[in-house]
Amino acid sequence: MICWLKQTRWTLIVIVLVGLVTDARALDPNRLPSQYVREQWTAQAQFPGGAVNSITQTADGYLWIGTDRGLIRFDGFNFRSVSLASITAASNLSILQLLTDARGTLWIRPEGAYLVSQKDGTFESARYGLNAITALSKDNHGGLLVSDIEQGTFRLRLDTVQKLGPSSPPVISMAETADGKIWLGTLGDGLFFLTGGQATNVNKGLPDRKINSLLPIGEELWVGTDTGLYHGNGNGFRRLELPSFLDNVQVLSLLRDRESNMWAGTTHGLLRINGKGISFSEENALRGDGGINALFEDREGNLWIGGSRGLGRIRDSAFVTYSSVNDPRFEHGGPIYVDQEGRTWLAPPEGGLYVLQNGRVLPVASIPPNEVVYSVSGRADVVWVGRQRGGLTRLQFHNGAIASQSYTEANGLAQNSAYAVHESRDGSVWVGTLNGGVSKFKDGHFTTYTTTNGLASNTVSSILETRDGAMWFATPGGLSSFSNGQWRTYTTAEGLPSPEVNCLFEDSSGTVWSGTSAGLAFLASNHFQVPNESPDVLREQILGMAEDKSGRFWIATSDHVLRVPRDKLLSSIVKAIDAREYDKADGLESTEGVKRSQSVVSDSAGRIWFSLRSGLSVVDSTQITDYSVPALPHIEAITADNNPVNLAGSVRIPPSPRRITFEYTGLSFAAPGRIRFRYFLENFDNGWSQLVAAREAVYTNLGPGSYRFRLIASNSEGLWNGQETAIALNVAPAYYQTNWFRLSCGAAFLALLWGLYQFRLRQLAREFNMRLDERVTERTRIARELHDSLLQNVQGLILKIHAIGTRIPTADPTRQEIEKTLDYADQVLAEGRDRVRNLRIATVGFGDLPKAFQQVVEESAPNRSSTFKTVVEGTVLELHPIIREETYSIGREALINALAHSDANNIEAEITYDSREFRLRIRDDGRGIDPGVLEKGGRDDHWGLQGMRERAKRIGGKLDLWSRPGSGTEVELTVPASTAYRSPHRKSTDSGSRIAAAG
Repeated sequence: MICWLKQTRWTLIVIVLVGLVTDARALDPNRLPSQYVREQWTAQAQFPGGAVNSITQTADGYLWIGTDRGLIRFDGFNFRSVSLASITAASNLSILQLLTDARGTLWIRPEGAYLVSQKDGTFESARYGLNAITALSKDNHGGLLVSDIEQGTFRLRLDTVQKLGPSSPPVISMAETADGKIWLGTLGDGLFFLTGGQATNVNKGLPDRKINSLLPIGEELWVGTDTGLYHGNGNGFRRLELPSFLDNVQVLSLLRDRESNMWAGTTHGLLRINGKGISFSEENALRGDGGINALFEDREGNLWIGGSRGLGRIRDSAFVTYSSVNDPRFEHGGPIYVDQEGRTWLAPPEGGLYVLQNGRVLPVASIPPNEVVYSVSGRADVVWVGRQRGGLTRLQFHNGAIASQSYTEANGLAQNSAYAVHESRDGSVWVGTLNGGVSKFKDGHFTTYTTTNGLASNTVSSILETRDGAMWFATPGGLSSFSNGQWRTYTTAEGLPSPEVNCLFEDSSGTVWSGTSAGLAFLASNHFQVPNESPDVLREQILGMAEDKSGRFWIATSDHVLRVPRDKLLSSIVKAIDAREYDKADGLESTEGVKRSQSVVSDSAGRIWFSLRSGLSVVDSTQITDYSVPALPHIEAITADNNPVNLAGSVRIPPSPRRITFEYTGLSFAAPGRIRFRYFLENFDNGWSQLVAAREAVYTNLGPGSYRFRLIASNSEGLWNGQETAIALNVAPAYYQTNWFRLSCGAAFLALLWGLYQFRLRQLAREFNMRLDERVTERTRIARELHDSLLQNVQGLILKIHAIGTRIPTADPTRQEIEKTLDYADQVLAEGRDRVRNLRIATVGFGDLPKAFQQVVEESAPNRSSTFKTVVEGTVLELHPIIREETYSIGREALINALAHSDANNIEAEITYDSREFRLRIRDDGRGIDPGVLEKGGRDDHWGLQGMRERAKRIGGKLDLWSRPGSGTEVELTVPASTAYRSPHRKSTDSGSRIAAAG
């Protein structure tokens, strides 16, 4: 890097004044080009393009790069080649020029002399009838200027085409100045401007007729040619004087950024021109044997450089670092001090003392270059230096010279190793030694204090004077204060996180802070407090701290550089987002603090200086704001089981995806590695995700339905100040996830249950019928045995007794008793035969229940006054004999009860043959049954009701009884069809409903 300034000062001032129209911050003009943060992408760093011809940025935040190998889109992490094969004959045409207009349309000039436009992701060929285009440029109103070698110069704005001038020699550069002149730079015919539709040649002061690039600044025009850089207007041009080694350099590209730096890309490297002069960097890695072809400033103020070998980015950073790259004296950090004149005093650990002012580093001759300096402090024009072996040295500026005087043990200093030095407001100088205590120098005399006097340790790391005049001393054994002749020591018992105190600081509110080997603490009510909730970085070894004018603390730890709001620390609650960490992306070469009495200091301009393990760094805290350009989140792709999903229109995911991946990015080019994301899949997630750096989110086994994927991104400053983006999608159901399939399955399941139920009913019916058949068989067997044995034997016994009786005279009373006994035996035998006949032969035949009930009524109440009738409903089916007998018995009992006790006028028997059940109802309109009797289940010593229930239960039926006093009684027997009917196919000829009998 070379800086050069000569008689061009007035020209440079004009550039700066014109640039004052914007207050947007870009590249700091006060820095050396080497102090910007740089990154480069070449073929060796996965850049796919080759030579870069043009760069632009669309409103969605993507960077577009036109190269010899085609069009490339960049998001800060990934380069993506974009094919134009759908509208061009070749897939990898060289892209010569890129522009974006005020409407956000991307204009592409590929090799082939025509135009392609892109809007909302759609590429199309521009149909304006211009087929020999050689140059593009923006006009003053966001439109497009186009030069066609055959038809002339045109303005494209809002889909309208306006012709501005006739055809001309091949134009390779165009621009419009503030006065409305359209300038045309040709391939070999010089420079022209258009007014009133006429072209005027202006070559005065331009020895070269090839005009490579044009840059309008107000009404002035800067011209890049093959022989240098020129500026002027319609009256002529003059050459900008450059260093001799840049004589006749080819200027290929021009740009003025928002900080009024003018940049020129040449075949030798990159020029920066501003009020500070002309700076030059070779950019060998980017240009190779070619040059810097393209320059572009993005929305965040980053400068993009396109060379023949690849792409580069130059950007500002929070910190400026003076490192060994610029000066070997900055290789390692030591103590620092900034005096009232803005001079920065620094002492490398290798030895010596240096002064940094206006970018120049000068050695202090009074301190030998091999003498290690432990501490630097001072007041006004006096600087005090604590040395490793040379004791205490006083430096004073006088007439541009530095006078020095040293004090050692011979002068009363406690020890020649002066580790910490501080000059108090009363002019006393306090010197903390390596292990000899602390000495106070006043009026030419030293007074020494040690542990004997109350000092916590004889090793003093740092010294502080607070606004109340108290002196504080940091030691490895605790923190000591000395006020009004009294000593007091603070250790962990007084709230310090560690007794090893490295540094001390008093903030703008008068609070005393101590940095220890285990974190930060502040003094409140004579007791030190540690923030209850704080990130781990604030519990590291604290090596230095300072406060800026906005109340923010800047802290160096053993491995971090931090900025934390003071009020957050005092509130004892510091969240991770409150502690802003700085690293190499912010311009630091190291984040490791150094252990010196003063390694972090603030100056009167609001800058904070850090002495770090690698170099000296400074941040201008006045330029640190709470606003930065937001990151722009984008959902780039969705894949389902590694198959890409079309994002155009409604997004539909095929059925049963095992893995859905959302690929996304956040567009902020300042430090893309710091961008963090949060996402939320509606109808699945309960809330936003944790902060993630990954650029994809994976979901597995999502069920069918509608979802909405939402995404937000923080920028490189950790601010969530951008808009969210979202995309709706629908996961299609598989056939087995559809409602009709679920309904079908439900119906099939119900059908299965019904089938099982019917199967079980039939199974129970078979079992019941088997039991009934067994009962019939058993009755038949009993009847046969009774007939064949018991009745026959009784009959034989009667015959024998009759034979004996005939032998007794007729008048004998004994014979009369025997005959009476034989009559009784005949009656018993007849009853036995009746019982056997009842066991073998059904009492009621098929379809004879109405007749049987009619007979019961007639036999039980021949002189009745009530009316009786039977009603048969349905087709008469054959009942199982046992069912028929038990039904008859239950009906008989109910009829007898009604005839005997109800005093009814009407009695009815209803017999129903139903496909689902057999039902018998006996009802009357008599006096009803006493509720108490119903509740007990019958009258005492009467078993009719209980017997009916037992019979019903025995045949698998159900007996219900309803009665109300004065309203009659109804008895109902129901038996399932599968149990009641012997054969569902055997039917009588009777059907429908009929009255079987009445009387």
